[in-house]
Amino acid sequence: MNGIKDLSAQVKSLKKQIPFATAQALTSVARKIQAAEKIAFSKKLENPTPFTINAVGSTAARRDKLMAKVFVRDIAASYLEPFEFGGEHKLNSQALLNPKNIKLNKYGNLTRNKMSQLKARPDVFIGTIDGVNGVWQRKKPKGKKGKRRKRSKNGTHAARQPSSAPKLLIRFGNALPVKPVLGYMARAETMAANLMQVELNRAIRAAIASAK
Repeated sequence: MNGIKDLSAQVKSLKKQIPFATAQALTSVARKIQAAEKIAFSKKLENPTPFTINAVGSTAARRDKLMAKVFVRDIAASYLEPFEFGGEHKLNSQALLNPKNIKLNKYGNLTRNKMSQLKARPDVFIGTIDGVNGVWQRKKPKGKKGKRRKRSKNGTHAARQPSSAPKLLIRFGNALPVKPVLGYMARAETMAANLMQVELNRAIRAAIASAK
């Protein structure tokens, strides 16, 4: 009788641990998918920032809520969507910013607040020159500041030197089409299908061992 009672107690204990084991398996699969998606972002996207790569997150399952989730945070998801489904670049302004003669960060992007800094400068303006719309910088006139022009022998001033053309810093353009390269959804679905049974078996074996 003691053997039957012990077995019955183990079965009851195991039954209680099944939801916990399932939650562990779901969470493990979600964490592995999250890690794989981050690696894919770093390989599929051109020089992505840490903000973009770390936008992939996951939530753990619980025994009373058997659902784990892998997601991309909203800001990154908005501009990554075309890389998953196709379409045009999502612009963070009214136009695509195409830097020309300006320092960029190590990820090839404008530094934060750069546009605001440029707009505040007196030698920088936004406009269209020869059909090119963008941010321009006026070049300083040659010669020393405040130096008077020399007079010619007949007493007239020498002709002014023509001013240099402004330098294009950032060109404004239209949104460009994007080729879908991420494969985020397909990767997640394939990994979930391949990993779930393995992780569930592992978690149940651990539950059985702890119930003995």
